[in-house]
Amino acid sequence: MSVSRDLKPETRLVHAGTLRSQFGETSEALFLTQGFVYGSAEQCEARFTGADPGYQYSRFSNPTVHMLETRMAAFEGAEAARATATGMAAVHNAIIGQVKAGDHVIAAKALFGSCRWVVEDFLPRFGVASTLVNGLDLDEWRSAVRPNTKVFFLESPTNPTLDVLDISAIAAIAHEAGARLVVDNVFATAIYQSPLALGADCVVYSATKHIDGQGRCLGGVILGSEKFIQDNIHNLLRQTGPAMSPFNAWVLLKGLETLPLRVARQTQNAAAIADLLASHPRITRLIYPGRPDHPQAATIKKQMRGGSNLIAFEVAGGKPAAFRFLNALKLVHITNNLGDAKSLITHPATTTHQRLTPAARAELGITDGLVRLSVGLEHPDDIAADLTVALEKA
Repeated sequence: MSVSRDLKPETRLVHAGTLRSQFGETSEALFLTQGFVYGSAEQCEARFTGADPGYQYSRFSNPTVHMLETRMAAFEGAEAARATATGMAAVHNAIIGQVKAGDHVIAAKALFGSCRWVVEDFLPRFGVASTLVNGLDLDEWRSAVRPNTKVFFLESPTNPTLDVLDISAIAAIAHEAGARLVVDNVFATAIYQSPLALGADCVVYSATKHIDGQGRCLGGVILGSEKFIQDNIHNLLRQTGPAMSPFNAWVLLKGLETLPLRVARQTQNAAAIADLLASHPRITRLIYPGRPDHPQAATIKKQMRGGSNLIAFEVAGGKPAAFRFLNALKLVHITNNLGDAKSLITHPATTTHQRLTPAARAELGITDGLVRLSVGLEHPDDIAADLTVALEKA
């Protein structure tokens, strides 16, 4: 179903990309199939040459996955999208698809642990040099540029300290250097931030997070211009096979229908919780992009439309106190995921960022007392009560 880009995002999230079979189903059809049959050998040949645009094999083309890709592109304001099995598959392929041995990548130091591993450890194995910079310092981005720099990579807000990087300014530096900018937009979601409109060349998501939003399945999405996807992503995914399951694509399509409602309520809850925790005597630091005391409040005002559902705060007393606090929680679950209907909390220093050295964590502000809270859909009074009681036991 072709849906006009003039329609509001909420409408596009319900209708864009829908393909109906001969049965005229209301909900998107789930095509659980590995392959497709052809009416003739000539048609089969035409499919493989591209003369016939139909489906060939679900490793690289499937109607249900295609519906998700089309809907995500319409929502993001991108020309094209490709779905992957996981968010990390999206990150890895978005970067590796643009580089070869002898090239150079610049990335912000403040990254999810697996993202940083790809840049810092994995790429150099294949002759792709990398430099990590303080993403908030534009001069560091400029100084890191080399003649062979091909890709800039960042996430904003960052995981877990919720720094907000100036996407448009960094995009301008990248383009001046002849490089492209890839932005991981998971924490903000496309509800609150549009990196392509800010100058980014590619946006990636872990659809496992808010897009699913109910703890059911894994998925990732890469978005950009049609040329970017065709030149850098399409054939790489086709030949190497990090394919999304059609079932997962169907689940994620259902998630997209309610994404604005869920994220709006989660954000409303998070704002209330952040205000409550900001003055708590057992919390020594609180970071929430929706508060005026956020260190990058001016950048947030310029490029974000909301604060998201993530809060980071530091419990006085270091790791022992943080662990006592976590273990005292009854409603909020300890886990490393985020963006769920349920409120979730994690201790980054011992989970998502445990592989970093203590010095590297300290540089990023990931102290032993820091926790990252993903606020869910529960009543805010119940979330607040659980956190308050647990903090008294810290």
